Amino acid sequence: KTASFTLPMLRRLEIHANSSMSPAKHPVRALILVPTRELAVQVYESVRTYGKYLLLRSAVVYGGVNIDAQIDAVRSGIEILVATPGRLLDHLQQKTLILTKIEILILDEADRMLDMGFLPDIKQIIQLLPEQRQNLMFSATFSEEIKKLANKILKKPVLIEVAKQNSVSELISHVMYPVESTRKQELLFFLIKQKELQQVLVFTRTKQSADRLAQHLNRQGISSSAIHGDRNQLQRTQALNSFKQGLIRVLVAPDVAARGLDIEELIYVINFELPNNPEDYVHRIGRTGRAGTK
Repeated sequence: KTASFTLPMLRRLEIHANSSMSPAKHPVRALILVPTRELAVQVYESVRTYGKYLLLRSAVVYGGVNIDAQIDAVRSGIEILVATPGRLLDHLQQKTLILTKIEILILDEADRMLDMGFLPDIKQIIQLLPEQRQNLMFSATFSEEIKKLANKILKKPVLIEVAKQNSVSELISHVMYPVESTRKQELLFFLIKQKELQQVLVFTRTKQSADRLAQHLNRQGISSSAIHGDRNQLQRTQALNSFKQGLIRVLVAPDVAARGLDIEELIYVINFELPNNPEDYVHRIGRTGRAGTK
């Protein structure tokens, strides 16, 4: 999905590529808005990878970290900016960014941004962009709210659907264990140990239950970490990297990790607590069965 908007964007911006050191020669021409810090970093890394042979500059801005290094990066001149809405507004208020030359606006995981209450921020950002631009919107689910947003910001849009609404990959098999709620933890420990599961992403409903569960797992000798919005960015990055590298067996998360996270060859996702709506279940289990793997 990231390639599907990044590659055409790079091709379109190629005419602006130049080696000048002057920031004025590198105005922001493409803005990619994403809901979470993890997704911002992931998209930014893809932009850098795909564009490494082009003289186009890029940067990423997100909250939870010191803004100063980000200010230096954007002031040096960039063509492509990946951002979370809140931190982008911080930069705009501090006048470290000008968006008058934007040619392409991309909303990635648009449905999640609406779920997280970013709509007022998005509307505020859109008002600062030139009227003439290309808009692209990527959304894993297509709710009425998304349709309304699409109708507001897109002109005669082409709708491309890669699967039926809320459909689940056929590469994923589902198993359900009926169990009393008081024995859920005991069952989870048993499954991880009995089946010798080495890399498991476990979903809870709240940040607090994610923390509690990770602590219980560690006490049982199962190396675990929690990732959620109350952790600072360094803690979140360390937890995710440790999980990807196999240094910890279990990563426990609320739905912040259900979107965008790409963990290669992740085999097991466990819903310790079911989400409140079916779409979130689709997103959670979609962390496995990726890129054609079962």
